[in-house]
This record gives sequence, C-alpha cells and structure tokens, in this order.
Amino acid sequence: MSIETSTASPRPHELRPVPGDGGLPVIGYTRQFVNGELTTSRERYDRYGPVSWLRAFGIKIVTAQGPDACAEVLQNRSHAYASGPGWSFLIGPFFHRGLMLLDSDEHHAHRRIMQQAFTAERLAGYLQPMNDTASDALARWQVGDRFSVYPAVKQLTLDVATRTFMGADLGDEADALSKAFVDCVRAGTAAVRFPVPGLRWSRGLVGREVLEEYLRPRVAQARRGTGRDLLTALCHARGEDGEQFTDEDVVNHMIFLLMAAHDTATITVTTMAYYLAKHPEWQERCRAESLALGTDQVGFDELDRLEALDLVMKETMRLITPVPGLIRKTVRETELMGYRIPKDTFVSVNLYGVHHLSELWPDPDRFDPERFAPDRREDKVHRNAWMPFGYGVHKCIGLHFGGMEVKALMHQMLLRFRWSTPDGYTMPVDWSSLPRPRDGLPVTLERR
Repeated sequence: MSIETSTASPRPHELRPVPGDGGLPVIGYTRQFVNGELTTSRERYDRYGPVSWLRAFGIKIVTAQGPDACAEVLQNRSHAYASGPGWSFLIGPFFHRGLMLLDSDEHHAHRRIMQQAFTAERLAGYLQPMNDTASDALARWQVGDRFSVYPAVKQLTLDVATRTFMGADLGDEADALSKAFVDCVRAGTAAVRFPVPGLRWSRGLVGREVLEEYLRPRVAQARRGTGRDLLTALCHARGEDGEQFTDEDVVNHMIFLLMAAHDTATITVTTMAYYLAKHPEWQERCRAESLALGTDQVGFDELDRLEALDLVMKETMRLITPVPGLIRKTVRETELMGYRIPKDTFVSVNLYGVHHLSELWPDPDRFDPERFAPDRREDKVHRNAWMPFGYGVHKCIGLHFGGMEVKALMHQMLLRFRWSTPDGYTMPVDWSSLPRPRDGLPVTLERR
C-alpha cells in the first residue's frame, strides 16, 4: 500500500465514512486490543488503509495508522482531538491529571511550569545521583547463566527515578511502590473496568492510593527544601506570572513522571540489552566507545560522544516502541485523511505500526542501527517516520532526561559486564499495556 500525504480538507459532503468492522459479537476486538495484537499487526492497515474503525471494551474506536494519519491526530491543528478524555478512559483513575491528561490552555500552562524542571542545567544536576545509583545497583548484580535482565533493570530504574526525582532512597518501601506502579500501568488494559477485588482495575486503584500516601508528606518537605531533585524543582517552579503548582498538582505530576520515567527507561534498557546480546559486534562497538571516555561515570558533556549507543537506542525504540500507541477523543466532528470522524469518538494512534512499515523502513523487522547513521538517515524518508516520543504539543517532556538516563545506565553496564543469549533465542514480548519480556530476558552475565 502506498503512503499518501493528506492534502486540503474536503468539504463535509465529500467526506467518506470510516471503513472497518466490529469484530466478534459483544466482545469485539477487546482481546486483540489487550494482548497488543492490534498494535503489532499490520493486517488492518493492509485491509482498510490508514483509517479504520473497530469495537473494543464496548466502544467504537477509530484507529490511525501510517505516518500521516498518526501525525495529523497528534499535531491536532483542528483542535478536535483531546488527550485528556482519551487517556482518562484507559488510565484516568490511576494517573489523574498527569500532564498527558491535560489539554489546551491548562496543558500549556502546566507544561510551561514543568519545563523548568527539565532545563539543561537541571538535567546536568540529575546525572550525578543517577550515576551513583547505577554504580551501587550494578555492584550487586550476580553473574551467572540465568540472570534476568528485566526485573533487575526495573528495580534499578525505579531507584534512579526516586533518588533523582526525590533525593531519597526507597529502602523498605521499594517493593510496595514498584508493585503500585506496575498495577497502575496494567490497569489501563483491564477487560473488566470496574473495581472487582483481585482484578486489574481494582489493583490499579489500590496502587494509586499507595503512591499518593507516599508522596503527600514529601511535598511539604520539598516546599521547605533547596535540593536539586525534581520534586523540589516542581515545588518551587513558577510560571511567567508567578503561578505555581498546588500540592495536589505536584502529587499528580510526580506519579505520572515517576511511572513514565522508570517504565519507559526499563523497556528501552532491557530491549537494548537484548539486541546487544543478539548482536555482539554492536555490544563490542558500544563498549569500545565507553572505554574511550576513560571514566566509570559518563559526564553530561560526554553523552554525545556515545554515538554507537545512540544509534542502538534509536533502532531499539523503533523495533520495540516503549509506548507503542496513544489515544485521543474528539471534542467535535472533524475529518481525518478524508474520512468523517464524529464528535466523542475514541481515536487510537499506532506508533509501533509506523515504525514497522516496509514502505518507510527496508526490512523493517531487522536490527540495523546504521539506519540512523548520517549517511543513511532512514528516519528522514518521511517527516513522521520515527515518533517514539509522540508528536505535537503532547510530545514527551522528558525525552532528553530519558535519553540521558538510558545512556548513563548502559555505559556502566558495558564497562562492568558482557552478556549473551543462546543461539536462536528470541525474546517473547508481552504487549499488554507496555511491552516487556515474558521470560524476564535471561542472559549469561559475565564480569569483564
């Protein structure tokens, strides 16, 4: 199927109805939505094109696939696609009023204040505690033939997030908070979307309470403090007219930022470890760059010198996109690629699908970091070919923080260890909620 760029909007009477089908009676495509099959398969794109509809969770959902349809929804020039109402259906009770769930002037105001916590000066200040936390954690990793990468990295990134964001170690509360984050994220794809004890939705609500109880007393401390952690930055940040976040705002934003930071970093570091195990020549190339820096802990001004690691990170985020899809809801009738989209329609944006289109990426399932090298730049074949951080006004505010964290952690991993997987091993990915290895990614881990 060719990829066509949208041109001038047709008049209302020229708009076409969205093609698609509802799937099975009653349940529709709920199972495929939950297990990620709709995200990772291009079957609907081949059958219906870049815009189609389906039914899941008892509602009608329009899917946007391909670079133009996805970017048109996310750029939102028509001001018809709202992020808050879309995400609220999936994760609203668990990440209430996080930045991703705000829209229009309110989103702009909150983002403008929050941006002060992600300036270059602030980022440089976050790097040292990030490096120290990684050093402490990696020293405790046990080498062996069945080292599980995913749970070890998940604990590491949670430790990094809490020490960097709040200037504190979790201690005995680490396991409870980690479980709370996992339960909140996985509740978004719950098939039963009301609180039945023991099921995903109910566990997510409990997880939210745990996170609120942990953060509220720490906000008051941060108001009085002068630390360089992100919590203190949010408490003291001011807008152009002196406006600042309320305590409730800070709690809401911290829960969302902590989840986003440690979950997406976990996914990226884990999948980078997988591909570097599968492709030892790239592992050695990245290691050689880290060794050339001559330091155990990468400095802020040295991050750009890890060029091979940057190529691997970009290719990994293309192959296993940490946030593979986004959701919006229309606040008024609009059109998308010539199709009529009614008001109050949920629109699912498939970023993973864009990253696997053979029309954009030759041999799209092959690991090939050189795609992003200066002499190739396959990501430039279309202005929207690579969108792992989203697009438009809701583009990830922490993208530079995330890149810094991933490179800092991988730098230390490369200096301390070598790792490998058996010949023929393929990492099984669980696509329900955010992608993760079903088996924890077991590797043979050796000290250098």
